Amino acid sequence: MSFFHFDTKTVDRVDRISKADFHTAYYQRQLPLVIKDWSKHWPAHEKWTFDYFKEKAGQLEVPLYDNRKVTARYSYNEPHHHMSLREYLKVLEQEPTNYRIFLFNLMKEVPSLKADYDHPDDLGVKFLEKLPFLFFGGAQSSVLMHYDIDFANIFHVHFKGKKHCLLFPPSETAHLYKLPNSLKTHEAVDFLNPDLERFPALKRAKGFEVELKPGETLYMPEGYWHFMHYETAGFSMSLRALPRSVFRLAQAAYNIAIMRYTETLMRKLIGEQWIDWQKRKAIERTEKNLNRHQ
Repeated sequence: MSFFHFDTKTVDRVDRISKADFHTAYYQRQLPLVIKDWSKHWPAHEKWTFDYFKEKAGQLEVPLYDNRKVTARYSYNEPHHHMSLREYLKVLEQEPTNYRIFLFNLMKEVPSLKADYDHPDDLGVKFLEKLPFLFFGGAQSSVLMHYDIDFANIFHVHFKGKKHCLLFPPSETAHLYKLPNSLKTHEAVDFLNPDLERFPALKRAKGFEVELKPGETLYMPEGYWHFMHYETAGFSMSLRALPRSVFRLAQAAYNIAIMRYTETLMRKLIGEQWIDWQKRKAIERTEKNLNRHQ
C-alpha cells in the first residue's frame, strides 16, 4: 500500500548485488535501489545507539533545523537552533520534535567513529571519504523536498527508526513547483497531504517511494529530489560519490560557487520581496509548463 499520494513505483529491493548488475541496471540508468546487506558487516549497526552517541559526543553543540517557513532572516542552510547532542537525543527519546540534525559530519569531531564503518568498493563507486554525513529526526518530522547541491550519488544507510522516502528523478522537476535559484520546492506544497487542486502539476509527477528499514541502504542517483518522513525517531548516514558527467559536475560547481551566495545576497538586499518573488515564479513557471502540455 502506498504511503504517499502520488504516482509512484516501489523502489527495487535486493539482498545484495554484483558490481556489473548494479552499474547496468541502476547506476547507468540512474534508478534508485535498496540494498539490504550492503553495510551489514559494519560495527556501527551494533554500536551506534543514542546512548553510544551521548557517551562519545554528548557534549558537542549541534546545529538543528526545522520546517519553519522560509524567511529572509536566515542565510542559505543556516541552522534554526543549537543544543548539545546529549540534550537533543534526550528530546528525541521523550517526545516528537521537528528539530533535525542535517548534513552533520560527526566523524570529523569524533574521529574514533571512523572505525565503525568503511567505504565498500564492491559496487565500483569512488566515495568522498571526508564527507560522511549523519541525519537525525524526531517522530513525525519531515525533511523538505529538495535535491543535493553537489549532485552526488548518495548511499543512505539507515540505522534506527521507521522512515518513509519519496523520490523524484530530475526529469520531474517541471511538475514539482521548484523555487528559482534554489534546491527546494514551494513551501506550501505538503508532500504528505498534497493539495492537488491548488497544485495540479503534482498529478503528473512520477516518482518512487520506499519505507526504509534499519540496516538497509538506499541508493539515490544524482540530482534526485527527496522528501524524508520520520514516522519514529531515528538516524541515518549518507556516503557520497561524485556525479558521473562533466555536465553534472559543472552544475554542482555553479550551485556551490554562485547559486548559494546569490541566494544569501538577495535575501540581504531585498529581504522578503525576494522570497515572495521565488514563490510566485515557482507557481507561474510550473503552471505555464502544465498548460503547454495539456
